[in-house]
Amino acid sequence: MDRVRAAAGRALARVTGQALGPYQSAVLRIGIAGTWLFFLLRELPHRRELYGPESPWSWELGRRLIATNDAFSVLMWGSSAVWFEIVYAVAVLSAVLLLLGWHTRAVSVLFMVGVLSLQNRSVFMGDGGDNVIHLMALYLVLTRCAQVWSLDARRAARRRPGRDGPAGPLLWAVLGLVLLYAAVTGRLGAGWLAGFAALWVLQALWWTVERHDPDGAGRATLDVLANLVHNAALLVIMAEVCLIYATAGWYKIQGSRWQDGTALYYPLGLDYFTPWPGLSGLLAGSGTLVMLLTYGTVAVQVAFPFTLLNRRVKNALLAVMMLEHAGIAVLLGLPFFSLAMIAADAVFLPTGFLLWLGARAASVRGMLPGRRPATAGTDLAPEPGGPEHPGPAPAPEPDPEHPGPAPAPLPEPRPEPRPGTGGGGPAAVEQPSAGTS
Repeated sequence: MDRVRAAAGRALARVTGQALGPYQSAVLRIGIAGTWLFFLLRELPHRRELYGPESPWSWELGRRLIATNDAFSVLMWGSSAVWFEIVYAVAVLSAVLLLLGWHTRAVSVLFMVGVLSLQNRSVFMGDGGDNVIHLMALYLVLTRCAQVWSLDARRAARRRPGRDGPAGPLLWAVLGLVLLYAAVTGRLGAGWLAGFAALWVLQALWWTVERHDPDGAGRATLDVLANLVHNAALLVIMAEVCLIYATAGWYKIQGSRWQDGTALYYPLGLDYFTPWPGLSGLLAGSGTLVMLLTYGTVAVQVAFPFTLLNRRVKNALLAVMMLEHAGIAVLLGLPFFSLAMIAADAVFLPTGFLLWLGARAASVRGMLPGRRPATAGTDLAPEPGGPEHPGPAPAPEPDPEHPGPAPAPLPEPRPEPRPGTGGGGPAAVEQPSAGTS
């Protein structure tokens, strides 16, 4: 019984003491924001036909549908082309800022508003990738996804406690005015109004506590609550990804074309799904390859949730699934669906691999003209005290792929004395030997 209590105590301390998966949540933030940004930029010439005043699904039809299902879309606040252009521009800007991790708590809400507004305006324009972005945009609001690899983390590491620039309060004030306008004019339903108002008040509370009592009990309490919400949201995201694959796999099993191994053959013959006709024809001409890919797709999707019990099998299957999505992007011409799924899959990537990937990216960036080589400590260390908040640095998260105590750092090499200078003196420091240079 004592062991159970001790284990429960350690688990509670872990989920309240830190936001788990900082690198996984950062990759999810970057991947989802980047996918949505690339989609909006690609469809920039066709934006009015997709979501704007020239859409076949007219503004009036969209208003009637939203009135029946209580969906959220600020595009329903006005039918003018100017209002649509403003909303579209804000959606693009929020995607850029979320990708960079700038004032992420407020920008993540703005990003969610942009995603929901455009997608709910024309619900028949999307595909499976849009559904993934839709869900992840909601979950990212609840996560501390800017602990690493963000402008927030860099700013928090460089500034003094209690000091912040005017951008955060100004952004908060502007969003507050928009929320007040929506409340006064009745643009928001009671549920959405309560949710946005709660987020707005919490943002003000967090900023006030950080500025006036950054090391006090109030800040510690907010950190615990934020960690709990983040960890719960990360668990929901993992469960959502498993549910997507499990339902997709089990539904495929029920289809006769998946059972006889010919399902992949048919989309390879459709013009809409053949951006490379020669490559599609070459693949469709091999019955054995079509059968193997068809059965392999079903097997991987059904098996993935069960592989979470074994770390190595999970990592191997995760690599196969990401390669599968890359193949879908190339063969079937669905790049944004594939990017969204790969970003969602990233929550299962091992921390060690992400650290290695970040170090390689930092070294490549350091080789660019006019840039000093970046160190891993600058770009990879978790943000002290959470995103946008200075404070005592949390204990490093143990790597689930390599359990055990972290190895002690190697001692710095001591310069050897120059001949004739003795054991120590200025000359020994100024002129290291060739072995240490």
